[in-house]
Amino acid sequence: MNAFSCESAATMHDLVADLQANVTCNCSLVTSNWTAGEDVPQLPTFTTAAKIRVIITFILCGTSAFCNLAVLWAAHRDGKRKSHVKVLIVNLTMADLLVTFIVMPVDAAWNITVQWLAGDFACRLLMFLKLLAMYSCAFVTVVISLDRQSAILNPLAINEARMRNRIMLGVAWGMSVMLSIPQIFLFHNVTIIHPEDFTQCTTWGSFATRWHETAYNMFTFSCLFLLPLAIMITCYTRIFHEISKRLKKDHLPTNEVRLRCSTNNIPKARMRTLKMSVVIVLSFIICWTPYYLLGLWYWFSPDDLEERGSGGITVMQPPQWT
Repeated sequence: MNAFSCESAATMHDLVADLQANVTCNCSLVTSNWTAGEDVPQLPTFTTAAKIRVIITFILCGTSAFCNLAVLWAAHRDGKRKSHVKVLIVNLTMADLLVTFIVMPVDAAWNITVQWLAGDFACRLLMFLKLLAMYSCAFVTVVISLDRQSAILNPLAINEARMRNRIMLGVAWGMSVMLSIPQIFLFHNVTIIHPEDFTQCTTWGSFATRWHETAYNMFTFSCLFLLPLAIMITCYTRIFHEISKRLKKDHLPTNEVRLRCSTNNIPKARMRTLKMSVVIVLSFIICWTPYYLLGLWYWFSPDDLEERGSGGITVMQPPQWT
C-alpha cells in the first residue's frame, strides 16, 4: 500500500511543478527579433508563486524519495520470498522514482532559473523522461489491477501469474517508451533576443495548427488517464461483483460456516483486496483529475486561462507534454 501513497507524492507534484511558464512569441525556431511597433513581450520572472512551487516540489520530492526507497528496502529485505505481487510493486516504485530523482529536481531548477539553460538535448530528454514516468506509473497501475482481477476471478491460475505479469509489465514499459518518443521531436529550444536573450524549452512551431496540438494533447490525455481509469474501474467492478456473489454463497448454517472458516480465509482476503482496490482507484482519480481539468481548460480555452493567470504574454502551461 505504501507504493500507492508514494505514487500520490510523485505524481501530484506535476499539478504544481508543471505550471511552468512558457514564452510564446512571433519568433523563429532558433532566434527572433521584434520589429518596430510590436508590443515588447513581458518575460517571466522568479515570482513569489514560483518560489512556492519550488518549495512544494522539494517537499514532495523528499516525501516521495523516502516512501519509495522504503518500499524498495522492504522488498530487498524480504528477498527470500518470491512474490509476483512484490514484482509489480517494485516496478511501480521504480516508475515513481523516475519522477522523484529526474523530473522533480529539474523542474524545481527550471522554476528558479525561469528560462531553460540546459541546452536543446537536455530539453528533449527531460520531456521524454517526464512523459515516460507518467505513462509507466499509469500503465503499471493498470497491470496491478489486471493481476488483482485475475487473482479473484481465476484463483486457480496463480501458477501462471508470474509469467503473465512479466509479459504485461514488458508491454507496459514498452508502450510507455513508444508513446513518449514524440516528445523528443516536439520539444526544442526557442530563443528570443529582444528585449533580452531568453531561451525556453517549448513546442512552439512543432504543430502546423492549434488543432493539431489539441489533438495530440487529447490523445495523450486518453492514454494517460481515460483508458487506465476505464480499465481499473472495469477490473474492480468485476472484483466487487465476484466478491458479492461468493459472499452470498457463504451464507450457510452456523455449523457449516465454522467448518469452512477453519480451512478457508478467502472472505477476509477478498475484503482486504476490495479495500485496496478502492484506495487505488480513488488515489488515481484524486491525483490526476485536477491536473487534467486544468489541461482541458487550457487546451480548449487558452485565452481565458491566460487572462485569469498573468494577463500578459506569459502562459501558465498545464500538462507539460506540449
